[in-house]
Amino acid sequence: MSSGGGEGRTWIWALIGGGVMIGAAMVGGASLPGWLHAGLLGVGGLLVVFGACESMIKSVDGLARRRRMNEFVAGTMAGLASNIPELVMLAFVLAATPRVGFIVSAVTLHVGAAAFGIYSALLPRDERGAAAMPKPLVELSTDLYACAGGAFFATGAIMLLMYAFDAGKHKGDALGAGDLYVLGGALLFVEVVAVTRLVKRFGGSGEKSVSAAEGKDEPAPPLPSITAIALYGLLGIAASVLGGHAVGDFADVLVGTLAHAGYPRMVGALILSLFASAGAFVMVASAHVKGMYDVALANASGQVNQVPFVVMPVALILLAAFGQTGVIPLTPSGGVLPIDLDTTSVLLLGFPSMVILWKAIQDDGKVNWLETATMIAIFGLTIYFLAAHG
Repeated sequence: MSSGGGEGRTWIWALIGGGVMIGAAMVGGASLPGWLHAGLLGVGGLLVVFGACESMIKSVDGLARRRRMNEFVAGTMAGLASNIPELVMLAFVLAATPRVGFIVSAVTLHVGAAAFGIYSALLPRDERGAAAMPKPLVELSTDLYACAGGAFFATGAIMLLMYAFDAGKHKGDALGAGDLYVLGGALLFVEVVAVTRLVKRFGGSGEKSVSAAEGKDEPAPPLPSITAIALYGLLGIAASVLGGHAVGDFADVLVGTLAHAGYPRMVGALILSLFASAGAFVMVASAHVKGMYDVALANASGQVNQVPFVVMPVALILLAAFGQTGVIPLTPSGGVLPIDLDTTSVLLLGFPSMVILWKAIQDDGKVNWLETATMIAIFGLTIYFLAAHG
């Protein structure tokens, strides 16, 4: 395997510089001009997230080399950790604007799918123009795409039926706390099974990765110590929380400014989802530059399938808990998540995205140029219509 986060020290300076900027924003507070305060939080938060992702890559790559773990599995574990900034940010957004927070968690799926389609165009291809996908992605991730598509379609359809016929405890007005706990728990259960099977089937497979297939035969670096692996991991998690909190504060200011200017909620949600996905995007780019294509693919794919099975269920459970504890107001009927055009559309539109991804990869385990173009077109159109007619 390739070495972890690389031997460069850019990520360390990013952590230091970003931390200084966040500290300046917190100390300056109200005494700073609004644009400067928000800018320090946004830029500083992204720098810290970049450093956190590099630290996580070093940690999981070191662990993978010690355990001779498949690169895709190692990248998936790093991708799971990269959700921490997103979840921290979502918790603050959900507490302040529950509907927007839920929309952000769903829209992140569309942003991640578009990123996967674009990234597939950058992968090494064979003489027929096809990019091979790692075996774990073909055999397990595609099952998650299908499951997510089914879950999104079924939930969106049920919400439409409840609304049309005034059905349910809340007369079609909203989903209650119990509904959200059940749905969130079911989705998390699927993720636990998926990760367990991934590690058991592929964690020590030792199969060639995409980068190995490219003929890179570099001498293996010395194995890192368990202490170093743990410290890199802890640093990455702590920095993710700090950076995610700062980016979340910046995003709140940004969404409020857009709303005041008359833009629809969906535009703010799309921008928020870009910030929420920043950690995963940085990790994909960093791993790709190092030639760690399986790690990059694991994070690009994880940004898609971890939204419905990690981010979304956590958001649903937080919404239910916030509603029960009075953190957020309930609907007039006592529900938690309102059933309206925004909440149903982001779920139903997740179905075609998941079907396209499933079909593009599952048929032959490769992605050709036509499938790449199809993904970019469909995912791009979905984002465009959500933003233009939010």
